Amino acid sequence: MEEFLQHIINGLSLGSIYALIALGYTMVYGILKLINFAHGDVYMVGAFAGYYAARFLGVEQNPSLLNYLIVFLFAMVTCGILGFTIERLAYRPLRKAPGLNVLITAIGVSLFLENAGQVVFGADPKFFPQLVPFKIIFQGFGFQISSLQALTLGISLTLMAGLQYIIYKTRLGAAMRAVSFNRDVALLMGVPSNKIISFTFVLGSILAAAAGVLVGTTYPRLDPFMGLLPGLKAFVAAVIGGIGNVPGAVFGGILMGVAEEMVVGYGSSTYRDALAFAILIVILLFKPTGLFGKKDGEKV
Repeated sequence: MEEFLQHIINGLSLGSIYALIALGYTMVYGILKLINFAHGDVYMVGAFAGYYAARFLGVEQNPSLLNYLIVFLFAMVTCGILGFTIERLAYRPLRKAPGLNVLITAIGVSLFLENAGQVVFGADPKFFPQLVPFKIIFQGFGFQISSLQALTLGISLTLMAGLQYIIYKTRLGAAMRAVSFNRDVALLMGVPSNKIISFTFVLGSILAAAAGVLVGTTYPRLDPFMGLLPGLKAFVAAVIGGIGNVPGAVFGGILMGVAEEMVVGYGSSTYRDALAFAILIVILLFKPTGLFGKKDGEKV
């Protein structure tokens, strides 16, 4: 039982990171009906932005919560600018193009970021510096919680709660929901659709940057292709929860993290990556719209 609880804690920590990335996928899809396959690579850029900010500030010699938050903020601003640039230069000119054109462009942006990462960051792996001292903050009942796990869960939950507040309690969130419901009608009602779409990309990219720094803190090995598999898993998590549904993306991410940890703990780590797609197949067989998704009527 104690080992099971420890796996649950580890799975929640990992799943919260998947959830942060999945939220970017689901928000962009909810607004534009677009799968932004470059989102996993934005997460990679966020991890490297945090790495270079930490090295520049010399945080490794003086790890503290304040320095960690400074690195965090720098990574989020960097990815926010990157998300805005991607939307403005790559996706906005194709707003009225066929869906296949946009999909190919998304894959192209992903490949561009991965290969540009090799040129800018180098192909050799980097190791994220220790930003926060590692210590056990709770131990009992057969399991323990480290400072890194508590920080990951705390920051993830705070960002998710902040996102929920923005979407459901602010005028900006109301505008996002209006554009998601019907972009043309929202524009007629005075909602600046282009600005709202850009803000959605920025917001999703900020969450991806947060996930990148959290991953760098917990799993410190970085490389330009590190966003490929977590990006796919987060996309699967968004689909499992119901693509376009914010609480569904969070649930899907947590489910992915816990399930993956259970496979590693009680089975074989060889199958941890295949698990995501096995879960996806099972969910889509029984509920094609995802666990929280709703079937939209189609007029013919």
